[in-house]
Amino acid sequence: MSEEARRAAKSTGRVDSGKALSEAAQAYIDAHSAEKFSLQALSDALFVNGSYLLRVFKARTGHTLLWYHNHVRCENAKALLLDGEKSISQAGEEAGFVSSAHFSHVFKKMTGVTPTEYRVSHRDEL
Repeated sequence: MSEEARRAAKSTGRVDSGKALSEAAQAYIDAHSAEKFSLQALSDALFVNGSYLLRVFKARTGHTLLWYHNHVRCENAKALLLDGEKSISQAGEEAGFVSSAHFSHVFKKMTGVTPTEYRVSHRDEL
């Protein structure tokens, strides 16, 4: 095997392990999205160094772990908002946000609209 082929094989192994690590991190976040984000808890659960996990995840997905955590929370909140049975603050709390203000801030940053605007604009889906 040539040196170039060895490097390519080694590189492929890293990419595959990076993909597996990123997918494992996403699965963990999906399962624990309502909990406070903790890089330490996530890296401990995946048996990797936190700094390494941050680098690999960003390289594979183009996003930070915190961005992904907030994205999952906002997607969960969207479903709760469209359900119509919960108030805005209840939807935020159930999605894992500690305060209505923080929920509104993060939701608007992630979606471009406030939770109220989202609910009103999707009222026909209720």
